[in-house]
Amino acid sequence: MRALSQRVVEARVEINNVTVGRSGPGLLILVCAMQHDTDDAARYLARKISKLRIFEDERGKMNRSILDIAGSALVVSQFTLAADTTRGNRPGFSAAASADEAKRLYELFVRLLKDEGVPVETGTFGGDMKVHLVNDGPVTIWIDTAEKV
Repeated sequence: MRALSQRVVEARVEINNVTVGRSGPGLLILVCAMQHDTDDAARYLARKISKLRIFEDERGKMNRSILDIAGSALVVSQFTLAADTTRGNRPGFSAAASADEAKRLYELFVRLLKDEGVPVETGTFGGDMKVHLVNDGPVTIWIDTAEKV
């Protein structure tokens, strides 16, 4: 699985001008399931993100996790994180998991992140969403589980 985690002051996702999920302060997490991903990838990703020390402590050092700051997360599915741009100018997405498997893994990741103790709201899987965010820092972290599980 791939995730792009952004430290935010606030974030929200809208569909047809209606807010369907929000977060902040905390993380906006864009998530993509890849072919051959397993439940272990979702488990690793949830544990890693919940403990990732990217929030500042009293000395201004990135030394606190989302759990430490009692933050929340907005998780949005984004299959375009699977983009292959190595050939030509049109990205290819054949490395992404099938829609059914991607949805299953996305929902599993959300549930596991909640199980880690992180309050989570979501976008709508496969929806045409407008994502609004106020980056904090900015701090943006890329995680790819392919090398970890």
